Amino acid sequence: MCKSVLITGSSRGIGKETAVYLAKSGFDIVLHCVNNTEMAEIVRAEVISCGVKARILQFDVKNREQCFEVLSKDIKKNGIYYGVVLNAGIARDNVFPVMEENEWDDVLNTNLGGFYNVLKPIIMPMIEQRIKGRIVTMSSISGLAGNRGQVNYSAAKAGIIGATKALSLELAKRGITVNCVAPGVIETDMIKDIPADEVKKMIPMRRLGRAKEVASLVNYLMSEDASYITGQVISVNGGLYR
Repeated sequence: MCKSVLITGSSRGIGKETAVYLAKSGFDIVLHCVNNTEMAEIVRAEVISCGVKARILQFDVKNREQCFEVLSKDIKKNGIYYGVVLNAGIARDNVFPVMEENEWDDVLNTNLGGFYNVLKPIIMPMIEQRIKGRIVTMSSISGLAGNRGQVNYSAAKAGIIGATKALSLELAKRGITVNCVAPGVIETDMIKDIPADEVKKMIPMRRLGRAKEVASLVNYLMSEDASYITGQVISVNGGLYR
């Protein structure tokens, strides 16, 4: 029986690359999107071309009731997931003195609230069915070092690190690992408006990261070889802010 992995925010960027990478490793993939089902279908076709199964779940990670309803229904119908990758997230950058309430709330509720909303319906079925599974959360270099104009984003991503470490302690005796990946500046749509040439000068490796380089780490953390690694924060950042 093939193991399935749920990847939130998997219609583009790091989520998409992770879905394809894991599919090539033989995992069935449960894709997720909020509204962009067209892009999710394109990813689904690419995943299926790898010889595994794929389906799409549609829900908003900041909507607790919707998460519970959709995930509980999917678990009941298709069985519990072996792995979860909490990748869905947003940024609403602004300097703090003029940051709007919605810019704070949307980022915290999506990036950090999504941790609770997505995992809550999943953890108990994992425990009850004795799944020695894998949970990978996605933080950021902003959560490790902070970043100007990203007080909201840095707060949420730092919170994910703390939540990951605490949950790893609770689930360790169950054989469920919980680890955090903290990407640096990765070539995705999220950074399309930043001055790339200027940013590269700050990075010791003098280049931006690739989504596939993050996906390869997630793939390793999902593997049997990573069964003794838990509660860790691993950054993929080209040496930035070591």
